[in-house]
Amino acid sequence: MYKVKNFLEEDVDKLLAFMEANPFAVLIGSDQNMPSATQIPLQIRKDGDVVKLIGHVMKKTDHHEAFVANENVLALFHGAHAYVSASVYENPASASTWNYSSVQAKGKIRLLDDQETRKVIEDLTNQYEAHHSPAAFHRMSDEYIDKHLKAIAGFEITVTNLEGVFKLSQNHSQVNKEAIFEQLSQSDDMRAQEVAKQMKNKNF
Repeated sequence: MYKVKNFLEEDVDKLLAFMEANPFAVLIGSDQNMPSATQIPLQIRKDGDVVKLIGHVMKKTDHHEAFVANENVLALFHGAHAYVSASVYENPASASTWNYSSVQAKGKIRLLDDQETRKVIEDLTNQYEAHHSPAAFHRMSDEYIDKHLKAIAGFEITVTNLEGVFKLSQNHSQVNKEAIFEQLSQSDDMRAQEVAKQMKNKNF
């Protein structure tokens, strides 16, 4: 992680809010040889000072095998990002850069049993499907659910370290910030427009 003081975010509530807004994370594990990663939706839960991440993966994959072999994992949550051209700086003869926001959650993973995994799938489905949806969990047959659960492993990660970097031109002069904001807000790239909104919330 790019740990520069200007960009570090230490407010846990802000980090959790970012994670909840960007729940499709990269989950990384490692066995004794090589790291493995997968992109999956995660549910974020906070109980007192304890933060937990809940999700599921397919069995018999490299990342599942890594989680079995090593309980230490890293979840990377990432949001909008955008190229920032130095051409709009007060001094254009400078290095261009990239603005972005990300949160890293390190922790220990516990693989769940079949009943716990079923609850994970039910909670995740209910979060994204309306109760009246034909794809709602309560509309699925037990036969269908039990058949597919055999190939799935639910998990719970207890977060031991949470760090966030919101790199939004905080280290620039006000003149540069305003020029960067204009550049990004007028871009055709929706990600750049989103970064501009984040800059405005953070800096102005």
